[in-house]
Amino acid sequence: MKRSLKGLAVFWGRLSPTRLVAIGYLAYAVAGWIVLCLPVVQAKSVTWLDNLFTSVSALSTTGLVTVSTSGSYNLLGQAIILLLIQVGGIGYMTFGSFVVLSRTGALPERRREIARTVFSVPADLHIDHLLRSVIVFTAIIEAAGAAALYGAFRHAGVQAAAWSSIFHSISAFCTAGFSLYDNSLEAYRSDFWINTILGIVSYLGAVGFIVCLDVWRRVTGRARRITLTSRIILISTFWLTVAGMLLFFICEPSIRALDTDDRLLASLFQVMAALTTVGFNSIPISQLSQASLFLMILLMLVGASPSGTGGGLKTTTFTAILGVMRSAMKGAERVYFWGKEIPAARVWLAMASLGFYAGSLILGSFLLALSESHGFENLLFEAASALGTVGLSTGITSQLTHVGKLIVIALMFVGRIGPLAFGLSLFCGGKEPRPSGQEDLAV
Repeated sequence: MKRSLKGLAVFWGRLSPTRLVAIGYLAYAVAGWIVLCLPVVQAKSVTWLDNLFTSVSALSTTGLVTVSTSGSYNLLGQAIILLLIQVGGIGYMTFGSFVVLSRTGALPERRREIARTVFSVPADLHIDHLLRSVIVFTAIIEAAGAAALYGAFRHAGVQAAAWSSIFHSISAFCTAGFSLYDNSLEAYRSDFWINTILGIVSYLGAVGFIVCLDVWRRVTGRARRITLTSRIILISTFWLTVAGMLLFFICEPSIRALDTDDRLLASLFQVMAALTTVGFNSIPISQLSQASLFLMILLMLVGASPSGTGGGLKTTTFTAILGVMRSAMKGAERVYFWGKEIPAARVWLAMASLGFYAGSLILGSFLLALSESHGFENLLFEAASALGTVGLSTGITSQLTHVGKLIVIALMFVGRIGPLAFGLSLFCGGKEPRPSGQEDLAV
């Protein structure tokens, strides 16, 4: 027995951080699935596959659903789903590491290494302080969001406004997109305050803990300037939002009958939902034109930022690829962005991430095309939404075959860990490249 335990400990200790992260998420997904299968948490009978789908969707903070969240699960079941969202949103290692910190005051080096993998932070950043900041920051934003939403939902005449505000605040910050309403937020398309509050909370979750901490240090005078990575994240997120909103506002025919203010609000909210990968929708996605669906796919592919709660390829990877293209057109051997050289290791990681992401999307779309009879644009949108952990859908999720649901489950799981990290966890057990300082471009 002792020999078996010792062998297990040795095996566990040799696993790479990315492989441990993958195993951890898998364990939580299975645990959530088992709990959701219990009749005590169900408002009506739900199949084992739909429970598995819901568990993985919640833990991966995707938001795709095959059954109604409020209609299929009672209050206890909804609380379990919300717990899975919270665990997936801020990282399962955060909870374990925070417990260790609260009892010992310091993290073992092994947990430090895994935590750096989860948060994609530089090797010289003090991870103990970061983890405490993550917990405090998350609690403050989610509590403030819930308090603000409570007033907005009460004003809108929402029943059970307190629970709805808590659920949607956590879902927004974790960029999960789970809603207690079967049509998401379509009923509140014109409500400025509900849209604004959810948008702010979603952006704070999507840009990431590191960026918010970086900006706070600059505002309070503890740092002379924010890092290059934070500047890239904030500026690229801003311009992608503005460009996407303008294109959606101009090109989408289904919202042209709305008043200008409502049309702008709907455009901004839907672009925000795709880019941050929060996945809420205030207008029917099934009614969007093919051009708008393609725009949504592009925004979902870019996604949020490193160390944030969102998915996607990441804005920093996107900008690194732009830097490579610009350098290639100029015939330069080195890659620069805003006068700063991007380390070769970062360029390598960016291109590898793009390759793994594209490969995962192509394979997932191909398998869905084989198993499903829906139009390919709907299947491509579903695959991109699952891989980007977004949760937007043209309405085909509940109509998928058993095989189709399993394919989407796999895409959501890969999307939560990250296609590159997932590939590394499968094919290599060594250490992943690490940035040497905060000014390096995080991918």
